[in-house]
Amino acid sequence: MNQLRLNNGVNMPIRGFGIFQTTNPNICEQSGYQALRTGCSLIDSAVSYSNEEAVGSAIKKSGTAGDELCIKTKPRVQDAGYGNTKKACEKSLNRLQGDCLDISLIDQPFGDRYGSWQAMEELYQAAKTRAIGVSTFQPDRLLDLILHNTVIPVVNQIETHSYCRQRETQQFLRESNIQIEGRNNIFKHAVRGSRAQKYRKPLAQSIVRWLIQRNVVVIQKSVHPERIIENVTVFDYALSEEDMGAIETLDMKHSAFFDHRVPETLTFISGIRLDI
Repeated sequence: MNQLRLNNGVNMPIRGFGIFQTTNPNICEQSGYQALRTGCSLIDSAVSYSNEEAVGSAIKKSGTAGDELCIKTKPRVQDAGYGNTKKACEKSLNRLQGDCLDISLIDQPFGDRYGSWQAMEELYQAAKTRAIGVSTFQPDRLLDLILHNTVIPVVNQIETHSYCRQRETQQFLRESNIQIEGRNNIFKHAVRGSRAQKYRKPLAQSIVRWLIQRNVVVIQKSVHPERIIENVTVFDYALSEEDMGAIETLDMKHSAFFDHRVPETLTFISGIRLDI
């Protein structure tokens, strides 16, 4: 499987499996197990998804060796700050049944993110996590974090798809030697559908292929075994330059979900309460 080398030398698969909103523990474990058995070694997890225990069980059930895995998790925004972040990462490690987290991310650019980053830097130096990064950080907040700390984030997980390409942000991340990782839930459009039919591939695969050819780490999600298996076959073909360009014309240049720079988003995210 194709791998990307992060700025600290750690390898990260370019295709991963997501478990967001898979709150039923049995379904999460089954789908995670299926993904691991098909060779997908990158799993995107988070404390706020409330299913890290199921991921840990899926890993154990699959028998996949730890050095073959890349498990990524994120403390909640409510866990921001030095002490809270350390405790949250330790709890995640226990729930995932591992000795070391592979990649730990700050989930939102809110709260005491500097205290959180200090905690993550210490966890990284103590070999409790192999790499550290951020999620949903805009370039200004990411650069501020870089300039005032020691360790440069290895990855920034942001919304990126054909409706929100984030060209300028990707260029900034490339220049900063930080890997872009995309999240999206967009599947319906005539242009993309026609490209998928041209290559005789499912529409979801054409979206994933478009992102991979942009050198974006892709997180896919499905709870259906046949689709999880189907998602493996994205490396046996390539989109032409013409088709890549046609899909890029769909870019609306704004989020399809919500903007992290407006007060309403901060109020919404900070108001979420989970009993973890």
